[in-house]
Amino acid sequence: MNVEHTPLPGIGVRHSFTTAQGVRVGVVEYRGLDRRDVFYDDADDPDSTCGLRLTRSEAITLAGLLGLLDVVAIDDRN
Repeated sequence: MNVEHTPLPGIGVRHSFTTAQGVRVGVVEYRGLDRRDVFYDDADDPDSTCGLRLTRSEAITLAGLLGLLDVVAIDDRN
């Protein structure tokens, strides 16, 4: 899977990928702020973008719900 990293001058970086269903999913990481915006949109309908603003703590919690923290915990035992 290809993850695109797009610099957003004066803002931060947008990280995104396209799912098998053609939905673009990503995160805008704001430079110097405790903030992440999660977004998704349909490649066929650019007006369909939806998003969610999270603090860093909330983003970490969401990562845990998605299973990322389990992977990190396994790596820590090595």
